[in-house]
Amino acid sequence: MASLWMSKLKLPLLLLILQIIFVVLFGLTVEYDDSADAKRSSSKTNDVEKYYPMFQDVHVMIFVGFGFLMTFLKRYGYSSVGFNMLLGALVIQWAILVLGYFHKEHDKIQVGITSMLTADFAAAAVLISFGALLGKVGPLQLVIVAMIEIAIFGLNEWIGVKHLQAVDIGGSMFVHAFGAYFGLAVSRVNDNRKVNNSKNEGTVVHSDLFSMIGTIFLWLFWPSFNSALAAGDDQHRAVINTYLALAACCMTTFAISSLVDKHGKFDMVHIQNATLAGGVAVGTTADMMIEPYGALLIGSLAGFLSTVGYKYITPFLNTKLRVHDTCGVNNLHGMPAIFAGIAGAVASSLATTDNYGFSLYESFPARVPVNGSAAYIDLTGNIQVDPGLGRSAGQQAGYQMAALAVTVAIATVGGLLTGLVIRLVPNLGKPGEQQFFDDEKYWNLPEMEHTFDHAQPNGSHCINESELDESPRPMFRGHAVQEPHTTIQEAESTDQA
Repeated sequence: MASLWMSKLKLPLLLLILQIIFVVLFGLTVEYDDSADAKRSSSKTNDVEKYYPMFQDVHVMIFVGFGFLMTFLKRYGYSSVGFNMLLGALVIQWAILVLGYFHKEHDKIQVGITSMLTADFAAAAVLISFGALLGKVGPLQLVIVAMIEIAIFGLNEWIGVKHLQAVDIGGSMFVHAFGAYFGLAVSRVNDNRKVNNSKNEGTVVHSDLFSMIGTIFLWLFWPSFNSALAAGDDQHRAVINTYLALAACCMTTFAISSLVDKHGKFDMVHIQNATLAGGVAVGTTADMMIEPYGALLIGSLAGFLSTVGYKYITPFLNTKLRVHDTCGVNNLHGMPAIFAGIAGAVASSLATTDNYGFSLYESFPARVPVNGSAAYIDLTGNIQVDPGLGRSAGQQAGYQMAALAVTVAIATVGGLLTGLVIRLVPNLGKPGEQQFFDDEKYWNLPEMEHTFDHAQPNGSHCINESELDESPRPMFRGHAVQEPHTTIQEAESTDQA
């Protein structure tokens, strides 16, 4: 009895303890930024007017887009949306602290609308990792993974932004690549081949439709994700480039999905996921002068890459490398992010004052001449910028590639070590072989389940005795909302007719 109570108390106690720690740390080390503090604010206008619409779009992507995108599993809908919300709420608090410590410029961490945005970006990285682990680890393990991952995420971003001074406005390298390969590394360490035998790792029509809700939200709001922290013409350009890349990616995905199917039909897995890859692939170059046709080209190639990945690379990773990727994050986030990093390096190498004007030095701060040089003195006569490192276009491109390589390396090593932690530490509530991809271990479910959980080979559905009920109301089970059920007697009379 005592062991049962301890097992039940682990997660709630950990969450309450963490929340108390957050309250204490915020009380000791966090304050409002200048534009939000009544004593220091010099104007009634502040950053909220500029950033809040974009922030709200990103916030919806985190809690609605990512949450519903992962509801495709027929018996894991509660966990997909619920754990997504839990992790998001946990991470935005932890990320404000961690990122604030890495980028601290005042006596205390200052929290404002921009730090809220960067916290949401950090949450996106964790939720991408969650996609690789979906259905195979418990909530206690997920909380531990999230806490460790954000610390490593902050370190990697600090290296990439502060030291390598790489440009990645849409977070393709620092968010998408990091989250994907961190999650895949955790999944590899915790590999259990019996996952492949689970009957729950499948979809039904309604779970796929719920997942498409997430897809649509992400697809619509992705321009805000890639442009939220950009300024001026950079932000306008990021919206345009992402908008065009997503449209091209969507068309290409439909085409390739039909081509790789032996019957020429569309695969809902491709449509739910690969249609979004253009937003990832254009993220690094979103604010660069890649021209509209360049955005279309990047989006088209991303749709092709992602769809082919779902069709051929995911099975290869699972069978040959023993990397089980529940949501296919390698195809939606990993490979498109690597493509984005390479595209960013190419675009950086081509950036000159001929196509950027003096805003080149706002887009690439490291290319500003060093302080005191004649070039810097001449430049400040035309534009006010802080001294930089005097990099050439080729050097900036090299640092872009270095940031990509460092990100993948840190994410992979960090994921492997984190995976070892949740594998070796006992009693963390890992689901058993019969509990993979199933809500029942973690959630109170409706007693009467009016669902057709077991699809027959011919596409029909078996009817369970639990479906007998005089009230013909639809029920919610996991993530499949079914129409009013049919009784066995009604089914038999229909068959006889």
